[in-house]
Amino acid sequence: MSGPGPWGVVGALGPSRLHGGTAWVVVVACAAACVPAGLRWLRVAQREHYLAGSVARFAGRWWRTTPPNVALAAVALGATVVSFWWPIAAVATAGAVAAGPLGLSVHGRTSALAWTRRLRTLAAVWAALELVVLAVGALIGPVSIVAAAAVLAVPLLVDAACLVTSPLEVRRSSHFVDDAAARLARVAPTVVAVTGSYGKTSTKGHIVHLVRPSRTIVATPASFNNRAGLARAINEHLADGTEVFVAEMGTYGPGEIADLCRWCPPDVAVITAIGPVHLERFRSEDRIVESKSEITGPADAVVLQVDDPRLAALADRLASQGKRVVRCSASDRTADVCVVRSGDGSHLSAYANGEALAEDVELPTGLQPSNLACAIAVALLVKVDPATIADRVHDLPGVEHRLQAVSAVSGATILDDTYNSNPAGASEALAALAGSAGVGEPVGSNRPGRLVVVTPGMVELGSRQFEENRRFGAAAAVVATDLLIVGRTNRKALLAGVASVPGTSVSVRVLRDRNRAVDWVKEHVTAGDTVLYENDLPDHYP
Repeated sequence: MSGPGPWGVVGALGPSRLHGGTAWVVVVACAAACVPAGLRWLRVAQREHYLAGSVARFAGRWWRTTPPNVALAAVALGATVVSFWWPIAAVATAGAVAAGPLGLSVHGRTSALAWTRRLRTLAAVWAALELVVLAVGALIGPVSIVAAAAVLAVPLLVDAACLVTSPLEVRRSSHFVDDAAARLARVAPTVVAVTGSYGKTSTKGHIVHLVRPSRTIVATPASFNNRAGLARAINEHLADGTEVFVAEMGTYGPGEIADLCRWCPPDVAVITAIGPVHLERFRSEDRIVESKSEITGPADAVVLQVDDPRLAALADRLASQGKRVVRCSASDRTADVCVVRSGDGSHLSAYANGEALAEDVELPTGLQPSNLACAIAVALLVKVDPATIADRVHDLPGVEHRLQAVSAVSGATILDDTYNSNPAGASEALAALAGSAGVGEPVGSNRPGRLVVVTPGMVELGSRQFEENRRFGAAAAVVATDLLIVGRTNRKALLAGVASVPGTSVSVRVLRDRNRAVDWVKEHVTAGDTVLYENDLPDHYP
């Protein structure tokens, strides 16, 4: 006797058996809703470096951001429950998820979805997971509940796809890593590895500036500081004859830097600073110290910024183990290398081994003395002549997007600190803003210059995020005449900080995105005004 055939089996097991034609409508609606939802959350996954768990975390933020999004979430959840008795209600779930969360664009304003090979793989795995969930719903029912759950679970399934594809990506990149290790062994430069909660990129730039006249030097570009980026930098930029290679190394958790050091072992290791950056992932600053200190394992010499007592303790521990340790400071002249500001903060002096290396040098905008001290230590370790270092200190360039001062068409001064997102840097930026009062004001003008702060606040500070942003809001209320709060991520904390300052006269405006803030600045500021852009966030943040 002949069987029903494959399509007959599907019909027997599928939605038509459970709820008739209505079930197919539900499945099609939920499957269609998965497309815009998936594109949104795939973009978030890409922006968050494909870290499993990141998408669900952002989904939680977005769905509770505004009353309309909370209402949409309530509709989606409520309709899912109702669909147990009335299957067609799941269509409302599909509609709510397809439309929201409101404000999170499918295409992206600051960071468009880039269909790289890795993203295509991730999208395929995610789509397969969605189909599995829908197929299970067709087999075991009630299909309306399972279909609605499938569309609700898009962020979780994107995270699951990140988890599934992560080992595959490691395997796929292995031959690039092997090629990089072989090239590194063949060229045989002195490898300088730089890490830290912040200051990595600036210190790397200072090292290149100080060393370049004396030695052939190559550094990892931009923020190529993970496994794939470091391997690519070596394979594409490390040329024969390179004497010094500077590798920036970043981490989101324990073991990552140790893995980098296994195939890119540093001769000189540098830790610039420890702070609450990425605390959301690390959970504690002690774990940050532990993870960053992995960079010291293979190194013959270690450069540490010992103004931080945790790094000072690490310096003592490494020295007791026989490591060569160079202690750097922005205040203690007894340290091996010290760079200090002048009393008014406009100049710097550098000291090495207790002797003056350069004195009364104009301080470039955005330069952190402790970062320069670490760079000087590296230059000395790779045998650059102290006199050459002294000359180069006098010619230090400013650091891009780190308190970089530029003049607007209106004549206002713009302080671009958009690459800074840590409490110490934010405090220094406000001090720079306060010091700029009246700069560039027309002669004879009685108009007090505006001091404007444009900021979304600081992120990835874990349990400290609200308090750190509250403090920043309070400090801004003391210094600024105008505070423009961008987005919703830290809005409550910044407003709480302003409210905590009695008698403040700061004018506060809450704006949806940075473009609106820029439009306000163009319309209202003029010569004699100063605008501080403190940090910037991509638009996958609410």
